[in-house]
Amino acid sequence: MPEATPEFNQQLREAFEEMYVGQTFTFRRTFTDGDVAMFCGVTGDYNPYHQDAEFAEQSFFGRLTIPGLLTGSMLTHIGGLLGFLATRMSFEYLAPVFVSDTISCTVTVAEKDEERRRMSASARFVNQDGVEVLRATFNGFPGRIRLGR
Repeated sequence: MPEATPEFNQQLREAFEEMYVGQTFTFRRTFTDGDVAMFCGVTGDYNPYHQDAEFAEQSFFGRLTIPGLLTGSMLTHIGGLLGFLATRMSFEYLAPVFVSDTISCTVTVAEKDEERRRMSASARFVNQDGVEVLRATFNGFPGRIRLGR
């Protein structure tokens, strides 16, 4: 792989320096039937819990659920605004998410590795009723912060 330009490396240093342990970023969205249809179409996730209303109604959920990775993909919005390149992600699914649920995802910077210029962060996903539905941890590095400063 070719080397990055000095200007690009400087941009990475500046993005890393701007972030601090304890810093938080939050994104909230309401999931729709269209979100599920597009996600399942793109990923091929045709799990009956997400696609077969009769099956889902007979399950312990009682209705169709949102794919877990669709909920987890909220990290992509925050990561995109940080120019964050993830090197590892881990998810713990705690409760179902349904169409029309509004989920708030809060990312918290947990660690900075100054030597490797890498960061670790955690994320907490909570529905409109205050129920935690998902937890995540991830590592990587910011590339170009495009959030308000």
